[in-house]
Amino acid sequence: MSETFVIAQGGGPTAVINQTVVGAVIELRKRYPGARVLGSRHGVRGIRDGDYVDLSDMHEEQLRLIGRTPGAALGSTRDKPDQAYCEAVLKGLHKAGADAFIYIGGNDTSGTQQILTDAAAGKIAFVHAPKTIDNDLVENDHTPGFISAAEFVASAFMSVDLDFRALPGIYVGIVMGRHAGFLTAAAAAWRKDEDNGPHLVYVPERAFSVERFIDDVKATLARHRRCVVAVSEGISTADGRSLVESVVAADKLERDAFGNVKLSGSDLTAALEQALAEGLPGKRARVDALGYMPRGFVGSINPVDSQEAFDAGVFAVTVASEGGGSVALQHENGKTMFRKVPLAAVAGKTRHMPDDFLQAGSNQLSEAATAYLKRLVPEKYEIGEPFV
Repeated sequence: MSETFVIAQGGGPTAVINQTVVGAVIELRKRYPGARVLGSRHGVRGIRDGDYVDLSDMHEEQLRLIGRTPGAALGSTRDKPDQAYCEAVLKGLHKAGADAFIYIGGNDTSGTQQILTDAAAGKIAFVHAPKTIDNDLVENDHTPGFISAAEFVASAFMSVDLDFRALPGIYVGIVMGRHAGFLTAAAAAWRKDEDNGPHLVYVPERAFSVERFIDDVKATLARHRRCVVAVSEGISTADGRSLVESVVAADKLERDAFGNVKLSGSDLTAALEQALAEGLPGKRARVDALGYMPRGFVGSINPVDSQEAFDAGVFAVTVASEGGGSVALQHENGKTMFRKVPLAAVAGKTRHMPDDFLQAGSNQLSEAATAYLKRLVPEKYEIGEPFV
């Protein structure tokens, strides 16, 4: 009887998540000739509903084309399996005759794999393959999807800083990141000196104060005649609540299937616009939310990121052969190495940006953060020095 492997994608799509699917499929077909490889549409929902696409015999050229395509080709989901849902998923896996289930995603996805592992009692190998532009998986130096998204953010802020040199004012760009500020910090990855923007960086790891924000912007305007700011969508006030929760009535807050407060939309933008209008009346100011654009932009698919995502899929097959676990990308001796770590070490945990990534007493990156970002997101463009 031939082996059967199920692969699915969970959480937010990225520029390179499909490479992980393709890496796993090609490696499975190489190691297990004749095996069935089923792609579940829309994550665990497809397993529950028996909705699969057969990847066993798909031409490799077609697979590799999908790998080079952003988004989640199998479809994704934000479903949070409770006990009943998990039982339905396990039933679906047994019905498909699955020997292993490789689920590609972030924190919540790894948590789902841990729940299923406990429920299956060793009958199926459950593997978590990492993916998240937030870069917030513990045990990982960085995660597939982050580098490409970081490159988008770095180039966007380099460009807007040049724009605001020409016509000075205040620019605030809101970057995705619920609990970790890595992607927002990437806005400063290509900053050459203190005159370059972003001049201020606000991340979830540090309490946000509107009063301090206005004072910081005033001081920056006095020094540079313009102020470019990078803000994480998950910034929180001193009481631990996200800024969105502080400005939106509790009964009007939107939440996803995992109970997370919806941070996207116009509420945070409006709150920052109001703060600037009241604190700096008459100043030219613009607040933009980058939204989903950084996470799957076809123009910023980084080749290193793409290859690492593919290799993560290949290594996931090894982890499956060893009974399951989580794939981790770790930095060792100047190289990215793939390691198997226990699901329990990753599931439900959040990796925060280290304290030493921000300068003490200011909202600017430290040398440690700059070195980390330059290693992962080296400068891509050489630009001239403006006259203003």
